[in-house]
Amino acid sequence: MVTHASHAQNLRVYRLQLLAVSGSVLMDITLKLIDIAFFLFLLICLLLDVFKERRKQGDKQFLKSEFGQQLTVFSKITVTLNFIISISYLGFCFYEIWKDGTPSLESVFSVMTWTLASLVTIYSLCKTSRRHRTWPFELILWWFFSSIRNLLLVSVYILSLCRSIEISNFLPEANIIDFGSLPLSILLCFNALPNNSAHKHNTTTQPLLQKELEEKEKHRDAFSDAGIWSQLTFRWMNPLFKKGRCEKIELEHIPSIPESETADEASALLEQSLRKQKTETILLPNAIFHSIWRPLAINAVFAGVNTIASYVGPLLITSFVDFLSRKDDKSWYNGMVLALIFFLAKTAESLSQRLWYFGARRLGIRVKAALMVLIYKKSLSIKYGSMSNGKIINFLNVDVEKIGDFCWYFHGIWLLPVQVICALVILYKNLGAAPSLAALFTTIIVMISNTPLANKQERLHTKIMEAKDSRIKATSETLKSMRVLKLHSWESNFLKKLLKLREVERDWLRKYLYTCSAVAFLFWASPTVVSVVTFGVCIMLRTPLTSGTVLSALATFRILQEPIYNLPELISMLAQTKVSVDRLENFIVEEDQKRLIHCNNFDTPDVAIEIEAGEYAWENKDAKIPAVKITEKIRIMRGHKVAICGSVGSGKTSFLCSILREIPRISGSGILTYGSKAFVPQSAWIQTGTIRENILFGKEMNQTFYEGVVEGCALNHDINMWADGDLTMVGERGLNLSGGQKQRVQMARAIYSNSDIFLLDDPFSAVDAHTGAHMFNKCLMQLLQNKTVIYVTHQLEFLDASDLVLVMKDGRIIQSGKYKDLIAMPDGELIRQISAHSKSLDQVNAPKMCIGLAKKKHGSSQIEVTEDKIEDLTDSNRVAGRTRHEETETGRVKWHVYSTFITSAYKGALVPFILMCQVLFQGLQMASNYWMAWGTEEGRVTRGHLIGIFSLLSGGSSFFILGRAVLLSTIALKTSQHLFLQMITSIFRAPLSFFDTTPSSRILNRSSTDQSVVDTDIPYRLAGLVFALIQLFSIVVLMSKVAWPIFYIFIVVIAISTWYQTYYITTARELARMVPNQQAPILHHFSESILGSATIRCFNQEDRFSKKNLNLIDNYSRVAFYNSGTMEWLCVRINFLFNLVFFLLLIILVNLPRSAIDPSLAGLAATYGLNLNVLQAWVIWNLCNVENKMISVERILQFTKITPEAPLVLDDCRPETDWPFNGKVEIENLHVQYRPTLPIVLKGITCTFPGEKKIGVVGRTGSGKSTLIQALFRVVEPSDGRIMIDEIDISKIGLQDLRSRLSIIPQDPVLFQGTMRTNVDPLQEHSDQDIWKVMNQKRPFLVIIC
Repeated sequence: MVTHASHAQNLRVYRLQLLAVSGSVLMDITLKLIDIAFFLFLLICLLLDVFKERRKQGDKQFLKSEFGQQLTVFSKITVTLNFIISISYLGFCFYEIWKDGTPSLESVFSVMTWTLASLVTIYSLCKTSRRHRTWPFELILWWFFSSIRNLLLVSVYILSLCRSIEISNFLPEANIIDFGSLPLSILLCFNALPNNSAHKHNTTTQPLLQKELEEKEKHRDAFSDAGIWSQLTFRWMNPLFKKGRCEKIELEHIPSIPESETADEASALLEQSLRKQKTETILLPNAIFHSIWRPLAINAVFAGVNTIASYVGPLLITSFVDFLSRKDDKSWYNGMVLALIFFLAKTAESLSQRLWYFGARRLGIRVKAALMVLIYKKSLSIKYGSMSNGKIINFLNVDVEKIGDFCWYFHGIWLLPVQVICALVILYKNLGAAPSLAALFTTIIVMISNTPLANKQERLHTKIMEAKDSRIKATSETLKSMRVLKLHSWESNFLKKLLKLREVERDWLRKYLYTCSAVAFLFWASPTVVSVVTFGVCIMLRTPLTSGTVLSALATFRILQEPIYNLPELISMLAQTKVSVDRLENFIVEEDQKRLIHCNNFDTPDVAIEIEAGEYAWENKDAKIPAVKITEKIRIMRGHKVAICGSVGSGKTSFLCSILREIPRISGSGILTYGSKAFVPQSAWIQTGTIRENILFGKEMNQTFYEGVVEGCALNHDINMWADGDLTMVGERGLNLSGGQKQRVQMARAIYSNSDIFLLDDPFSAVDAHTGAHMFNKCLMQLLQNKTVIYVTHQLEFLDASDLVLVMKDGRIIQSGKYKDLIAMPDGELIRQISAHSKSLDQVNAPKMCIGLAKKKHGSSQIEVTEDKIEDLTDSNRVAGRTRHEETETGRVKWHVYSTFITSAYKGALVPFILMCQVLFQGLQMASNYWMAWGTEEGRVTRGHLIGIFSLLSGGSSFFILGRAVLLSTIALKTSQHLFLQMITSIFRAPLSFFDTTPSSRILNRSSTDQSVVDTDIPYRLAGLVFALIQLFSIVVLMSKVAWPIFYIFIVVIAISTWYQTYYITTARELARMVPNQQAPILHHFSESILGSATIRCFNQEDRFSKKNLNLIDNYSRVAFYNSGTMEWLCVRINFLFNLVFFLLLIILVNLPRSAIDPSLAGLAATYGLNLNVLQAWVIWNLCNVENKMISVERILQFTKITPEAPLVLDDCRPETDWPFNGKVEIENLHVQYRPTLPIVLKGITCTFPGEKKIGVVGRTGSGKSTLIQALFRVVEPSDGRIMIDEIDISKIGLQDLRSRLSIIPQDPVLFQGTMRTNVDPLQEHSDQDIWKVMNQKRPFLVIIC
C-alpha cells in the first residue's frame, strides 16, 4: 500500500514536472514566435511606408540639414538607447558563438529586431518634421512589449533566487542583457510619450525658418535629397543611369554635388582651419584634418563595421565544418542559423564597405577641391617672379591627387592593429596560445621585412616626382615655344633633351616597379609563411588539429594578409603623401606679398601718385645693383600725362612695376597711388575667349562707350573683317592674333575699364606709325583726356603732348620736366637720345619718293598695322571655335586600344607566361589548403609528412607569384616607354596649326596625368582583372564540385551581373572620359591666370577669376563625385547576388546527406566562399577601372595619330652644305589656301627676290603678307605653283634642310629657362669666342651675370 502510494506520488510529481517543462518549452517557443512576428511586423510596416512616401514624394524624403538641426534631446536619447540595446544583444550573440559555437535563435532575432527598430527610429526622424514628430505605433508597441518581457524575466529570476524556485517551471532564464536593457527599454517607453513643450517651441520658431528652408530647397542635389534606403543602395544614381542609357551623358545632365563638396565650401573650411592655428608655422595636415573630421568620423564607423563583419566568417567556419562532420542529420537547425549569420555578416560587410569607400572618395573630392582653390589663390598673389607652369601642373595632377587619395588609406592607421587583434583572438580560440604567439611574431617579422622596401619605395617615388617635375617643366616650355622651334628647325634637338629627361625618369621608374614586385611577392607569400610557421608549431606541440580549425586558421591568415600588406603600403602612402604635403606646405606658407592698397586721400585731391625715394630690385634684397633707384620724391597730379623715355634696359618697365608693387622694394618708403589702375604690359596678355570678353574684362556692356573705345584703338577695321566680329574666338595666348592686334585689344581693355590711373608700357611699339598716331590722338588725348596716364615710349614724337617727361638711364631718373624745357638743354640726356635716334634714321637710305608718298598719306584716314602672323582669321577663328572643347571618343573603348597596349611590349610574348604563373599559383594554393584540411584526419598521414607537403606546395605557389610580379613589371616598363615615344614623337612632328588650335594644357595633361597612369597603374589593373577572374573561376569550379546545383545558380547570377554591367558601363564610361576633360580647363585656367597675374591684380579682377576657378573645380568635382557613385551602385547589387550564392551554397550543404559530403572539401569551398564577395568586388572594381583607365591609353593613342608635317630630311634630295649660295628667291604662280574648302589667299603670285638684297613686303591687313612668309618656311604648303631658292624647289627637300638654312626674327620674343649662353646658342654649336663676338657687335656695353 505504501509502495503503491509512493509510486502514485512520484507519478504525480513526474506529471507536474512534465507539465512544467512543456509549459516552459511552450512559453519559450511563444516568446520566439513573438520576436519573429515583431521583426516581420516592423519590416513590413517600414517597407510599406517607404514605398508610400516614395510614390508620394519621389526620392525627396528629408533634407540632410534638417536632420542635424531639428533633433531634440529626447530624440537623440531615443536613437542612442535603441543602438545601445542592439549592440548589447549583438555582443551577447558573439559571446554565445564563442562559448557554444552557435548562437541561440532568440539572440539572433533579438539582434535583428532591435537593429530594425533602430533603423525605424532614424527613418521616423528623417521623415517627419519636428513639429509633428510622433513615433510609429508599431515601434512604441515593440518598446512596451520588450519592457514587459524583460521585467517579467528579471522579476521571475530574482524571485527564484530568493525562494529557490526553478526557473524552468515558468520562463526562460534571464541573461545579463535582459538585466541591462530593462531600464533602457523603460526609458524608451517614457520617451514615446508626446512632448508638448517641444511642440509649442517649434510652432513659434517654424515660421522663422520657413524662408531659409525654401531657399535650401532650390539648391538640393540628388544625393542630399535621397532617403536612407536610397543612400544605402545608391538608388539616387538611377536617374543618371536612365539618362545615360538613352543618350550620351553631357555635363549639363549631371546633377549638382552636395554643398559640402563644393569648392567654395570646402576651401572656406580649410582656410578657417588654417586661420585657427595659433602656431607661427602653418601645419597643413592639421588644417585638413580639422576641416573634415566630422565626415571622417562617420566614415570610420563604416570602416569599423566592415572590419568586424569580415572576421565573423573565419570565427564561425570551425562550427560550420564541425556541423558538417557530424553523422546525424537532425541538427539542421544549427546549420541554418549559421548559414543565416554568415549571410547577414557578409551583407553587412558588403554594404559597410561600399559606404566606406564612397565616403572616402567624397572626402578626397572635398580635400582636392579645397587644395586647388588654395593653390590658385596663392599662385594669383605671387608678385615677385612668375610661377612655373610645370610645377603648378604637378601640384594639381600629382600632389593634390596624392593627398586626396590618402583619405582612402587614412583609416588603415587604426584598422591595422584592430585587424591583427581580431585575427589573434580567432587563432587563440582555435589553436591555443603558443601557435597564436607564433603567428603574431611571424606577422611582425614579415611586416618588419616589408619596412625597408617601403622606405625604398618612398625614396624612389620622390626621385620619380623630381624627374617628372623636370620633364613636365621642359615640356611646357617647349610647347609654348614650338613656333620658334619649328621655324628654326630646332624641334629635333629639343625632343632629344626631353627624351633624356624621360630616360632619367624611366631609370627611377624601373627601380620603383621592381621594388613593387618584391612587395607584391611578400604580400602573396605572407599567408604561406605565417601558416607554415603556425602549423609547424602546432605539430611540434602536438596541438589537436581538425578540418574546422585548419580551415578557420587558413581563412584568418588570408584576412591577416591585408594588414601585413597594408603596413608597408600604408608607410609608403604616408611617405608619398608627406612629400606632397611638404611641397604644398612650402608653397603655401611662403610670405604673402602685400597687395597694393588703393588710397583715397581727401587731403590731397589733386595728387594721383606719390613716389618716395627708394630702391627696387628684381632678384632679392641682397641684390647689389637695384633695377630702379629713385633719389627724390615725385608727385604726379591727377589728369597729367607722364612720358617715360630711355634706351633699352634703362629700367622703364621696372619703374612701372614699382608703381604696381610687382617688384620688391629693398629700401625707401614706397609708392602711394590714389585711385584705380589699368595696366598695358609690353608683352601682351590675351585671355582665351572672344574679343569682346577680352575688352570688357568683367565690366558691363556700355554700347556707346564700347564703340568709341574700339574705334579709338583702331580695332573696327579688324572686327569688320572677321566673320564673327567681336565675338571671334581668340586661341590660347592669342595665337591667332598678330602682335599689333593683341596690343590694341589689351589697350582697349585698359581704356574700357575707365580707371583713374593708366600705366602703358610702350603700347605703340607693335603698330605702325599711322596706327600709333591714331591711337595716341584718339586714346591718350581724347578718351583719356581727364585721366592720369604714365606711358613708356620710344617714339620721341609723342613726348611733346605730355605734361611731364621722365628720362631714365641705368635704372635712375636722370632728367625730369616738361618737354620744351628738356630739349632746351643741349647737354641733357634727352637731347643725346634724340640725336642718336636721328643718326639711326639717317642710316636707312629711304628713297625720297617713298618718303614723299608717306607724307602725303599721313593725313589720310587709312590705318595700317604691321602684321607678322597669320592674318586669315576667318579660318583660324573657325578652327579655334571647333577645338575649344576637347574631342573625345564615344562608346566602348575599342578593342584595338587593348590590343595595342598588350602587344606594345615584346609583341605580347610574355603575356602567356604571366597567365601560366597565375594559374599554377592558384592551383598550388588551393591544393595546399585542401591537403592541410584533409590530412588532419586521424591516421591519414603523419604530422611530418603533413607539414612537409604543405610547405612544398605553398613554397611552389610563392615562387610562381615572384615570377609573375617580375614579368609584369618588365612589361609595364616596356609598354609605357613605347607609348610615350610614340606620343611625344607624333606631337613634335605635328604641323604648327595643331599647336595653334590645341591648348598646351591638353597636351600636358596627356604627358603628365595619362602617362603616369600608363606608367604605374594600367598594367597592374589589367593584370589584376585577369588574375581575379582566374581566382573566381577556380572558386566556381570548387563550389560546383562540392554542390553541383550551385553551378546553375552561378550561371544565372553571372547573367544578371552581366546585364548590370552592360547597363552600368554606358554611363560610367562617359563619366570616366569626362573626368580628365573637366580637369584640363582647370589646368588651362591656372596657366593663363599665372601668366596674366600682374594684369589681373592691377584690374582688381582676382575675385572674378577666383569665381571662375571655383566653377571649373565644381564641374570637375561633380563628374568625379558621380563617377565614384556609379561603381558603388554596381558593387552593391552584384555583391548582394554573390552573397546570395554563398548563402544558397551553405543551405545546400546543410541539407545534403552527410554521406554525400566530404567535410574537408565542403569546408574548403565554404572557406573560399567567404572571399567570394571580396573577389567579386575586386573583379567588378578592376573591370570598371580597366575600361576607365584605358581611356588614358586611348587619349595617348589619339596623339600618336596626328597628321605630320612633310619629312624633315629626304635622303635622295638633299641640298649642298653651303646652300643657299646667293639667296635668290623665285616665286612662280604661287597659290596658297589653308584648306581645300576655304578661299585662296595667295592668288598666282609671280616675282623674284634678288640675292643679297633687302626686300620689304607691304600691304593691308589680310592681304597675305604673313601667308607669303609662311609659304617660304612651308608652314603652309602651296596648292599650286612653286618657290625656288637658288634654283632648288623648296617643296622637294626636307623641312629640316629648308628651315635650318633660313632664319626669322619672330614678333613675340621667346626666352628659354637657363643661362644667357643657352639662349643665344640653344643648340650648343658655337664657341664662347663666337658668342662674345656677336653680343659685342650688338651691344658693346652688355653686362653678363653668370
